[in-house]
Amino acid sequence: MAQEAPQSHPHVNPWIIAISVMLSTFMEVLDTTVVNVSLPHIAGSLSATVDEATWTLTSYLVANAIILPLTGWLSNFFGRKRMLMLSVTGFTIASFLCGLAPSLPFLVACRIIQGACGGGLQPISQAILLESFPPEDRGKAMGFWGLGIVVAPMLGPVLGGWLTDSHSWRWVFYINVPIGIASIVMTSLFIFDPSYIRRASQKIDYWGIGLLAVGIATLQIVLDKGQEKDWFSTDWITAVAIVAVVTLIAFLLYELHIKDPVVNLRVFKDRTYSTGVFLMSLLGVGLYGTTVLIPLILQTLLGYPAIRAGIAMAPRGLGSFIAMPVAGIIMAKFDPRKMLTAGLIVCGWTLFQFSRLSLSAGYWDFFWPQLIMGLSLGLIFVPLTTISMAPIRKENMGNATSLFNLVRNLGGSIGISAVSTMQIRFQQRNISQLGAHVTPYNPSALNMMNSLHGMFMSGGSDSHTATYQARAAMFGMVQQQASMLAYNSIFLILAGLFVLMLPFILLMRRPQAKGGPMSMH
Repeated sequence: MAQEAPQSHPHVNPWIIAISVMLSTFMEVLDTTVVNVSLPHIAGSLSATVDEATWTLTSYLVANAIILPLTGWLSNFFGRKRMLMLSVTGFTIASFLCGLAPSLPFLVACRIIQGACGGGLQPISQAILLESFPPEDRGKAMGFWGLGIVVAPMLGPVLGGWLTDSHSWRWVFYINVPIGIASIVMTSLFIFDPSYIRRASQKIDYWGIGLLAVGIATLQIVLDKGQEKDWFSTDWITAVAIVAVVTLIAFLLYELHIKDPVVNLRVFKDRTYSTGVFLMSLLGVGLYGTTVLIPLILQTLLGYPAIRAGIAMAPRGLGSFIAMPVAGIIMAKFDPRKMLTAGLIVCGWTLFQFSRLSLSAGYWDFFWPQLIMGLSLGLIFVPLTTISMAPIRKENMGNATSLFNLVRNLGGSIGISAVSTMQIRFQQRNISQLGAHVTPYNPSALNMMNSLHGMFMSGGSDSHTATYQARAAMFGMVQQQASMLAYNSIFLILAGLFVLMLPFILLMRRPQAKGGPMSMH
């Protein structure tokens, strides 16, 4: 197969290649969120607690994060096409086994295999797309690819909720099988290794792989379980965090001093690429953070059922679906750095709008900011990816895309941990502040208390019970208001984060449509 690659490759329409790699990428990204709403059902079915069932999420994320930065090296070692075929095949088989799982340990083991096989799909597909399209059309390719990366995580909870309610949580995994088979067939027919992939045979960097695996795995466990276990007040979280820091520092020092590193960190010498990676990590913090916050507001404060909350999240995916291809097409005509600036400003503005929500917010108060946010993501994601990858030589593309995707995912994990922690801390602070005003000496509080007491008395309660019920109802109101104010504060912080990203765009060079490293063959 390797021998015929140079002859076969030019005859394949790049859009067919795009569809081939998009199938597997969409499937893998969807699986990062599709299981979330099914956790109570999985726990009940497999005789486990919901807390134990969350290891189905953590195990997937840890295995995924370990493989992501290794993808460039693995593609060179095994051949990119073979690596892609192995990844999709392994992911599909693991998905089927997850659906058959008779126990929680079996499901977690299959999710580890699924995460490990899925880790390589995003960077490989991105590298293949960037190479298959000429430099002037790379914006269109990234617009198409971005659809899967941005829309799939939002579609996941809706699809997962529908499958779980209508059929069984097992169908959350079975649905991957036909998509995986279609991807395997298209990959075998239409994707070929470029000639320089075959030349890259190098000795195995065992120390680098080991340090990276331990460092990334422990970091991901700390981020995923930290809030749940109250961070460093739990001894094992502290120990795991120390291991993560020590091994990652050792990994960085080791990789920079050996001849054939498993992860080539020297790509960070390029100012444009390293700035792009930094911005992508912050983008991961902001976007994954809001993906957690909005469903929580809808379900815990406004009483939306899971399916309706998922549908209420749909406008963001719709906005991205519209904007990504359009951004890809118009990027050739505008300076992509200006598009990126406009996207960050608009996205920051939508987050500011969310910071002004109240407990009386209706569906349309969520619809319009989310739709506009989705549109702004097209203006952010497509130019940021294209600018960042512009200076990278084709032979380093697999390595560069794997690091780019890793920081987005780690940024997402940091974002989810950060907003979960802030929400609890801010709510506690707000309860004590608001609760201080609920006294018999506050006329508004006294009137509300008397009103509730009368309502419960008229409902058949005796005076003592009605007093107790009125106090409980008052505390519930304080809790709700404190929680809403906490969400407002977090959205304001995230809006500020997007504003702080703006000056860094000045460090990035405008990509050349013709010439430069990316157009070398």
